[in-house]
Amino acid sequence: MEKNTSERDIRLLLGRNLKRLREMHNISQFSLANMTGLTNAFINDIENCKRGISEKTLAKLSSALNVAPYRFFLPEKIPDDSFSGYVSDFRANINMVLGNLTDQYLDKRE
Repeated sequence: MEKNTSERDIRLLLGRNLKRLREMHNISQFSLANMTGLTNAFINDIENCKRGISEKTLAKLSSALNVAPYRFFLPEKIPDDSFSGYVSDFRANINMVLGNLTDQYLDKRE
């Protein structure tokens, strides 16, 4: 049976990831507020799961922290069996890109 994800679960995940990403970039809530045009209190409310955000706010935060929007919704821990799937997909994609680049380069040399 799958666990239903509630709005609170999503806010919690978003808040934790916002704080983690902000701290990774060594940016204070105050600085992030100035960078995004949001208030310090609003940033604090997001991180403390008190407020949700719109797609416009998500775009502002993504841009300020220079991260893709999906990074705010990644689970804290990826289960080991899922991680191996991610690694295998990553390898396949890298091999495909390298293969395409190699083919393009070789075609230009001939």
